[in-house]
Amino acid sequence: MLNISSQVSIPENEIRCEAIRAQGAGGQNVNKVSSAIHLRFDIKNSSLPDVYKEKLLALSDQRISKDGIIVIKAQKFRSQEKNKEDALNRLKSLILKSMTKQKKRKTTQPSKSAKKKRLDYKTQHGKLKGLRRKIFPEE
Repeated sequence: MLNISSQVSIPENEIRCEAIRAQGAGGQNVNKVSSAIHLRFDIKNSSLPDVYKEKLLALSDQRISKDGIIVIKAQKFRSQEKNKEDALNRLKSLILKSMTKQKKRKTTQPSKSAKKKRLDYKTQHGKLKGLRRKIFPEE
């Protein structure tokens, strides 16, 4: 049972975890032991509340397929148990991330002093560039 919040939890039978071989360097163990975990979670066929499902499907995350299946590959650790725990934690954080509301951005305008500073800097910079010009003798 994966507890998302006090009211929401996911039963273990809805989460599929497969042990696969990890990629990359790992010495003698890498070709013999399947320590990485491939976690699959079907959003549409889960027991999550509809609000959670809608928010998860609306996320633009590369781990969520077009069919509504979350695929997480965990291979950070050398042991299978730690990788499974890591994958479950990442699933939980993804679900919690989908439920957080972003603050609405308030449009702001620069202050009068900020505008004045910018214009002063522009005139100063223009004068400096004017000093770099060639001086032609007057005839």
